[in-house]
Amino acid sequence: MQKLIVHGDPGIRTGAVIDYGGEEMVVFALQRQGEWHGPDEPQLWCTIGTEDEREAFEKREYVPHWLEVESIDAEALDVVKAKGDLAV
Repeated sequence: MQKLIVHGDPGIRTGAVIDYGGEEMVVFALQRQGEWHGPDEPQLWCTIGTEDEREAFEKREYVPHWLEVESIDAEALDVVKAKGDLAV
């Protein structure tokens, strides 16, 4: 599980499936930043992980501050499924 900051909006929502690092990852949570004051394009702060990590996310068996954080441009993100059925 990790945090992924997406610069721009590739059209994904919570439950989306993305190809990141050669592996299909699920977007467990998504916070949209920069709508009101700024930057020129929004930033999506996503918590992503494999399907095997879904239970750990749902039970909050992780420390958010200790997750690895990476950044990517929206154009470079490969979207497999734009939104999904993630019931939290």
